[in-house]
Amino acid sequence: MPSSWRVAAITPRCTACSSTISAADVRDATRREAVWYGHQPVPLAWRLLETLFAQVSALRRWSYRRWLKPRRLPVPVIVVGNVSVGGTGKTPVTIGLIEGLCARGLRPGVISRGYGGAVESVQRVDAGSTPALVGDEPFLIHQRTGVPVVVGRDRVAAGEYLLRTDDVDVVIADDGLQHYRLARDIEICVVDGVRRFGNGRLLPAGPLREPASRASECDFVICNGAAPRGDEIALHLVPSEAVSLREPVRRQPLAAFAGVTVHAVAGIGNPARFFDMLRAQGMAVIAHPFPDHHAFTAADVVFEPGMPVLMTDKDAVKVRPFATDDHWTIPVLSQLPDAFLDALAARVRNAAHR
Repeated sequence: MPSSWRVAAITPRCTACSSTISAADVRDATRREAVWYGHQPVPLAWRLLETLFAQVSALRRWSYRRWLKPRRLPVPVIVVGNVSVGGTGKTPVTIGLIEGLCARGLRPGVISRGYGGAVESVQRVDAGSTPALVGDEPFLIHQRTGVPVVVGRDRVAAGEYLLRTDDVDVVIADDGLQHYRLARDIEICVVDGVRRFGNGRLLPAGPLREPASRASECDFVICNGAAPRGDEIALHLVPSEAVSLREPVRRQPLAAFAGVTVHAVAGIGNPARFFDMLRAQGMAVIAHPFPDHHAFTAADVVFEPGMPVLMTDKDAVKVRPFATDDHWTIPVLSQLPDAFLDALAARVRNAAHR
């Protein structure tokens, strides 16, 4: 263990505070959490907007069922998504699906909206891409798996581009459950096993994009973070060793951080899950939550020199350009049941025959 790391009894002082998150932003986020996942009453304005949101959402889906024809790609399409906003674990699931399908002889490619990126049309993620351009999640998926990834606001156009440029036999649409313009053969819904569907209400009165019953319509429901219910598939995210952002060949087992006070940075949908994972490894955590897809600056992650700063892979791809020796990422391994992956691969092959 490096001698510069402090023990948990020492309370560090932050030497640089982020100027990108206002106190009002923090208050708003705290209030949403209390209403969506706590027992706070829903404000009247939110309830009124919920009614409007529900009508628009239902009309849009009805339109694609009745008279708007979804566009079908010439290979099977797996849609991975959720019915609630942020933090369910779609990206680890997508990576796990890619690894599982590749191991079973399939050639998957990924299309994504590229949320948080600057791409306006359609673009392939490659060695010259940056998270700021293509989005943090597509960038991470390509970096972790090496499969072709195409981003674009129009997922149909992204899928057609992917099939023109790469040899793939199945397309995975990341976060595409509500993108009904794209026809799909298999739907996978990811559920936060701890927070579930919150107060069960639609945006903005609750965290749901669609009614919770929509999840039961999907071919598979994957539960992340708690024991699955009913026919849900269990996802286990297993943290691996810590990897230095500045020198990826430099690694440390998580046990080396036990009893150490660490700064934990998380700009993901549910930062508490990452902080709890570090605490479970015996660390004393100074938590620094940021909004999902936060565009990090150096000032956001500068703390007392010599203290470890741990973050998720999703955040690390944006911090790496200005990382110091104190910055580490904790990749997680996605473990999905072999029986599920076997069944998924069989469905893909059956869909290809059809």
